[in-house]
Parts: sequence; structure tokens; C-alpha cells
Amino acid sequence: MKPLSCGIDFGTSNSTIAIDLNGEIRLVPIEQDHVTMPSAIFFQQANNKALYGRVAVRRFFDREPGRFMRSLKRVLGTSLMKQGTLVNGAAMNFGGIITAFLKHLKDGAEAQAGATIDNVVMGRPVHFVDNDPQADEQAQAELRTIAGRLGFKHIEFQFEPIAAAFAHEASISGEKLAIVADLGGGTSDFTVIRLSSRYVNKPDRASDILANTGVRIGGNDFDKALSLAAIMPEIGYRTTYGSKNLEVPLKPFHDLAEWSKVNFLYTPKLIMQTRQLLHESHDKTRYGRLLDVLVRETGHMLLAGAEEAKIALSDVDLYDTQFDFIQEGFGIPVARTLFEEAIADDVRAIETSARACLQAAGVGPEAIELVILTGGSTEVRSVQALFRQLFPKAELADQNKLSSVGLGLGYDSRARF
Repeated sequence: MKPLSCGIDFGTSNSTIAIDLNGEIRLVPIEQDHVTMPSAIFFQQANNKALYGRVAVRRFFDREPGRFMRSLKRVLGTSLMKQGTLVNGAAMNFGGIITAFLKHLKDGAEAQAGATIDNVVMGRPVHFVDNDPQADEQAQAELRTIAGRLGFKHIEFQFEPIAAAFAHEASISGEKLAIVADLGGGTSDFTVIRLSSRYVNKPDRASDILANTGVRIGGNDFDKALSLAAIMPEIGYRTTYGSKNLEVPLKPFHDLAEWSKVNFLYTPKLIMQTRQLLHESHDKTRYGRLLDVLVRETGHMLLAGAEEAKIALSDVDLYDTQFDFIQEGFGIPVARTLFEEAIADDVRAIETSARACLQAAGVGPEAIELVILTGGSTEVRSVQALFRQLFPKAELADQNKLSSVGLGLGYDSRARF
């Protein structure tokens, strides 16, 4: 029997795995009937047992004691990989934590296949870390090491936007020049590529790929911008204290607005400093909410509120985000106009990267016949408007936003192995 191969999309927000079974590429349902799984882990306080995906998210929001983690992909290539962290009092390194998460995916796929999976194509962003080739190389090396620990005998990598293109290619009639915009939780990546259903099993696609670009901006950055603009001011952000009207330290608020940094805030030192400043605060109600969040370790719930508002504002002009865990009946209305102002610089950076991809490919926007939008962040209204404005004549394909990268990696694994 031919050794089994798979494609793994380890995403900042969601992850998928696709396997090749008897020549058919399909995504594996890894959580009941769900083929996507939130990239989240919850370590129960009682025994440090790890729970994954939707179960992890649910246990955390049910306020079960333990440690919740999201956006682990953003740790790759950074100093945090070596530092590690304390989980319910036990020292853990992030390599081990990411290995455990990806093992859960692989075990689920092997259970479905009834066999060991030897080969993998791992998805990767165009840049794990912007403007730092050494850190970028380090991030891929760390992910390769983790894949080796999982028992994969052959490990290859593919850029995520190229994988998304492969997922759409089978249904294309004729040949089309496409740009793929993959806007995930942590990065926005672009590829200009020639696509045709005739190329589906072509092993070497180098001549069809005209250019790749990417920028380390994604849905998590939108969450952060929205949180700082609309939510953190109600938690004491930019309030003042003392006789000299000094501004309160801003770093705790910025860290509270970033998924990968929240867990590092709950220290006795910061809680003590916040208590001391509260005595001199000119807005004890708002700044007191910061102390409450730190003491009760509810920073992730603040960010979840920002994410919830971001998603809702794709459909409504105003969303009332509820934070009953801070105070009964406490809500913050968030307007889409405020959200769009908050992310304007990020959207401009995404546009710059998309235009750079066209320039590197040596084509103008009018040459693009197909725009493939993938990743949850492409749902944002101002992002949609950007691509419609950039490519007014092109067909827009935006089906399977959360699963096309994983599926495309599965197609790539079949072609390679």
C-alpha cells in the first residue's frame, strides 16, 4: 500500500488537516463533524490535561480553572520559543505545546484513515516574521522539528496562498491568471499564479507561480486595533493618575489586546502596581476594571469580545459587546465606522503588499482574471471593498474561506508524494 500523505494548515486562528485516501483528497472532520478546529488549547488546572479546539474554548469561557492559549503560531521564530511559560505552575516550552496540538490533529486523521501517515506538506505564511529572514528561517526550522517529532518521515512546506490556489484549481475552466489573498489570523499573504484544471497533478509548478508577498498583519491585529480603540478606554486605557496628571502605563493594555501576550500579564508584580496606581487614579471606575481583569485573569474574554464585535460588524453598523463578567449589564457599543478607522493603517499595509505582489509578477491589476479570497479576515467589509476596488474586472472566489488552504495542501501532498 502506498504510504499515506497529508497536508496540515496550522493556522493562527483555525487549523485543518487533509488526507489522500485512495486518490481522493478530503479534509478530516477532527471535531465531531467539523473539518476546521480552533487553534486553541486549555490545560486543566487539576491535572494539566490538555483539551483542544472548541472543547478548549468552551471550558475556558465556562470559567473552569486552568490555562488557555491561542495564536500559538505567532510564537514561532520569536524569543518566546526558548523562554517557555508556566502552565498551572509547571514549566512548559512552546515547542512541546505546539507539538501536542498538532499531534491531536495527526492522531485524528490517522484514526479516520486507519493507518499511519508518513508524509506531510506543512503550510506556512510567506513571512512568519516581517523583515527578518533569519527569524523567518528559524520559524520554519522549528515547525520542521515539530513535524519530525510527530513521526513524519518526509516533510515539505508550501506557501499558504499557493495552497489555497490549488484548492480552487480543479474547478477552473481554461487557464486563468489569479491572485490569491490569504488573510488569516496572523498574516496576509499574496500569490500571483497561473491556474488551470490541466495543471492539477503537475508536480513542478515553479513556472506557474509569478510572485509571492506577505505581511505580518491579520485578524488578530484587527482584534487588537478594535480593542484599543473601543474596549480598552473603558478599562482605563489612557486615563491619568497623580498630582502631575500622568498617563497610566500603556503596555498592559497593549498586551491585553494581543492573544499571544495575555497570559503573561497575570503576575503578582503587575497586580500590585495596578493596585497602587488605582489609589491615585483620576478614573477609579474604569481603571478599577483593569485590576478586576488582572486579578480574575479574564483578559481572553475581553479579546473574545473584540473578536465577536469584529465578526458582527461585517453585517451590522453598530454592535453592543457585552462584558457581564466584569459587571452585570456592562456593555460597550462598537460602531463599524470606528472599527474601520482603527484598522485603516493595517488595511493600507495589506493593499501595499498586494500591489507589491503584482509589481513583482510584472502584471497590472487589469491582467488579473480571478481573485481568490481565503481566510476569515477577508469577511471584513473594508477588506472586501479594497479587493473589489483593486480588481473591478476580476471574478471573486471566496468559498471555503477557512478550509481551502488545508485542502490545497492535501492536493500538493498528493502531487509531491
